[in-house]
Amino acid sequence: MRSALQQRLRSELRTSLVLLVLVAAVPILVRNDYWLGVLIVSMYFALLAGGWNLLAGYTGQFSLAPATFAMLGAYGTGLLAYHWHVSPWLTIPAGILVAMVVGMVLAGIVMRLRGPYLALTTLSFAEIMRIVIGNSYGFTRGDLGLSIPTLMNDRLAWYYVFLAAVVAMQFGLYALLRSRVGLYLMAIRDDEIGAASRGVNTVFWKTASFTLSSALSGLAGVLYAYFSSLVSPELGLLLQTGLVICMVFIGGIASLAGPVIGAFLVYLTSESLRAVGGVQLIVFALLVILIARFFRDGLWGLARRILERPAR
Repeated sequence: MRSALQQRLRSELRTSLVLLVLVAAVPILVRNDYWLGVLIVSMYFALLAGGWNLLAGYTGQFSLAPATFAMLGAYGTGLLAYHWHVSPWLTIPAGILVAMVVGMVLAGIVMRLRGPYLALTTLSFAEIMRIVIGNSYGFTRGDLGLSIPTLMNDRLAWYYVFLAAVVAMQFGLYALLRSRVGLYLMAIRDDEIGAASRGVNTVFWKTASFTLSSALSGLAGVLYAYFSSLVSPELGLLLQTGLVICMVFIGGIASLAGPVIGAFLVYLTSESLRAVGGVQLIVFALLVILIARFFRDGLWGLARRILERPAR
């Protein structure tokens, strides 16, 4: 069973890397700054989707706060840069650390909860954080946002920075999931009581998963803050979390390739539908309903079944 899992993980890693190699080649053909920016934001969402998938897909813990931790990472960096002009070499790890520590503290509170109680608690936390930051005009500038100096003015350079972060995330998640820790997380997802009865410290490993997921979201927020040169509470809107969840379910939850596929597909489609009006979430909600009903493993799961079907 473990060898089958490792084989599946290798297949998913190869698929996601093939996709990312194609993404890496896009600037050779397309040098339009607008579409490069769209792809950069797609990779930002790929980082969020990968982190949320680790928690929800592989550990079975449904959080509604991935965008909030991106916002916290962005503000951890932005406040240091805006108020005290701290070097990016310090603000970048500081932003990730803020998201990770807050995630660890929140996990210590909520990881004994299950199902809708966990989801509602993280939703409440997300809204509290966004409202507090949005109303703290004296320190965070509220809805006006924090303007911070960018690290690079070359959009192409940012393109490959985000791409490198997504590739590193994929390799890191692959190494984690094929290890004993990955087996613990999946055992908790499949049967938490059974895992605990066999000696797995379920609260510890759920907390570790939540903390790592928060750190990945914080990394996404830090990179986006310096790319856009603006940090605002809009990063933590529930709409952003809804997009992340749609990406994971449409692409394929509990897979390495699915969230990356979903992030590019959903965000590129969202930009293509922008001229039509606010119908993006309606389209994605309908897609999630159809996938939940007919293709529980998402588009990646559907593609895998087609590829693995024996030829007649």
